[in-house]
Amino acid sequence: MFKDRHLLHIYAIIFIDVVVGSIIGPVLPQFVRGHAQPQLWLALGTALFLGVQLISAPLLGKLSDGYGRKPIFRLSSVGTFIADCMLVPVRMGWQLANRFSDGLTNGLYATVRSAITDISPKEALFRNLGIEGAIISLGFVIGPAVAGLLITTLDLTDPVEQARYVVAMAVGLSALNVLLSFLLRETHPNPGGVAREELKIELVRSLNVGSIVTRLRQKEQEHPGLLKLVLMQVALTGAIGYYNYFVAYVSLGELKMDAKDISYFFMYFGGLSVAISYGFYGFLADRINQRRAIFWFALVGVPVLASYGLVGTSKLWLYVIITIDCLTYSLIQGLIEGLMAQKTTDTDRGEIFGLNQAMQGLASFGTTLVFGLLSIVDLRLPFAWFGACLAVVAWLARK
Repeated sequence: MFKDRHLLHIYAIIFIDVVVGSIIGPVLPQFVRGHAQPQLWLALGTALFLGVQLISAPLLGKLSDGYGRKPIFRLSSVGTFIADCMLVPVRMGWQLANRFSDGLTNGLYATVRSAITDISPKEALFRNLGIEGAIISLGFVIGPAVAGLLITTLDLTDPVEQARYVVAMAVGLSALNVLLSFLLRETHPNPGGVAREELKIELVRSLNVGSIVTRLRQKEQEHPGLLKLVLMQVALTGAIGYYNYFVAYVSLGELKMDAKDISYFFMYFGGLSVAISYGFYGFLADRINQRRAIFWFALVGVPVLASYGLVGTSKLWLYVIITIDCLTYSLIQGLIEGLMAQKTTDTDRGEIFGLNQAMQGLASFGTTLVFGLLSIVDLRLPFAWFGACLAVVAWLARK
């Protein structure tokens, strides 16, 4: 499984990128502390990050098909480094600037999935993309764990000081990823390039959000069933929007969790998710009916997801729910990606994953606005929305 050093190199870049993104999670409330409706400002930051990908993701995906995956890895890693440097002042304005800047170059995951598909034999595709999901989960463990360990070891008690040290760690790790990205070998050899006129057309189309659906419909004619998978991914993105809401919910809601509590929680969440994902994708995903599995995981997951809003002050109940979460709808993402990867070719893989990421960005932007507004009414209400989105996934996968 891990004999391909090239694949390991890609996994290392993914891992560090997720650690960089998740390490600041426990201290994010410090960027909006003192402002009215802090949960709304956190939601706005997420919306900026994800919404700007509507423009950047399809363009970067097309460029990765024309010029190779490696230049996009480099661009994304440098963009993340610059964006992380903006967090140093620990001020809300700079945090919003970070979200916008990082979103502009965040074509990494469309390119990652293209690169993994490039070098994966058909029989290993679900496994390798599933391991990518497990690596992401592992990053969610290590990120908050590193933040908590740093805060505990240095005995940092001032919240702003905690945030500054954690941001400094994120900047250092993102610099390491720049180095790894520049050392990466190309997975898409002899790309045909992109003509200047074609690039101009692509840029205009990227600025026209409405063209994304039209382009996906065109791809549907070449790859029947693709559009339905994209719509499933869109609905799933709406459901797992709670990942972006969770820090605000547990820190500002009845649970009143501090940075250490949040770190420990994500350690448990990520660790369990890694173990379950590794077992599922390593031994089961290729042997089951993937579409039927998506249906049942989503159907069972609807009440589980809605239950987050009912935990009250019980951390025990929170941990019980997250355990069931890891056994159900947390496994859906890799299944959809595997089915989608089978409907791509060497010439349009980056474009398709880029269009898909743009649709995910649109869904994330929309769900962020919805949960931000619902949270003003009641911090528990967004989980009803997340559960409804997951029900749509089950409905789409029913046949």
